[in-house]
Amino acid sequence: MKNHPFHLVENSPWPITASMGIMTSTSGTVMWFHNNEMLLMNLGMLTIILTMIQWWRDVIRESTFQGLHTKKVISSMKWGMILFIMSEVLFFTSFFWAFFHSSLSPTIEVGMQWPPSGIKTFNPLSIPLLNTLILLSSGISITWAHNALINNNFSQSKHSLLITILMGLYFTLLQAIEYFEAPFSMADSIYGSTFFMSTGFHGIHVIIGTIFIIISTMRITKLHLSMHHHVGFEAAAWYWHFVDVVWLFLYTSIYWWGG
Repeated sequence: MKNHPFHLVENSPWPITASMGIMTSTSGTVMWFHNNEMLLMNLGMLTIILTMIQWWRDVIRESTFQGLHTKKVISSMKWGMILFIMSEVLFFTSFFWAFFHSSLSPTIEVGMQWPPSGIKTFNPLSIPLLNTLILLSSGISITWAHNALINNNFSQSKHSLLITILMGLYFTLLQAIEYFEAPFSMADSIYGSTFFMSTGFHGIHVIIGTIFIIISTMRITKLHLSMHHHVGFEAAAWYWHFVDVVWLFLYTSIYWWGG
């Protein structure tokens, strides 16, 4: 028995296995780039995936079946998610800083012009505009899902979340096609570096957000969430809205203005 509202977590192996998996996958990615060997990278990714499944299983058990997530714990988790999103804002700020530093005062190495000499940019009214409409629409559908969950309409919430998932997958597919057809590479001056770093990391965030929403949909299907207790879904919705906003900045600055 305890006389406080906090959750003191038990010893868990998942933080150390997650760090080992991340280190292994990072080292394996370097080996893939230099030696074209993917074994170490695949081993690291497998470790991360297995850790995610088992860590999330433990969190679901603690929150849903053991009732350890009190109002105080939920408040702390919400603040943790807010601070995490703020750190992500600063993460993308570094990419925008590099882009505007290079574009507002282009050096002689890139022909003193922006886009640099020899770079053929994307048409902002083509796939980028379609992706913008997709993400904005997915922001509407996940808000619809949240409102339906608050009103105890689980069927409507699941349907709107499925729409959001399909839009996230469609966005990822279109970005993969765009990358495949790109007339420049990451090695093509500072433009290629900033373009693929910023849009690539955003694409990774879209994939993570899609997984986040898939897990939330599965939990709603299993009746793990309720109209009063759905902090995991709220975190997924906040994260997805953050991804939407970052894309708007990417589209207006890199695709439209920068192109």
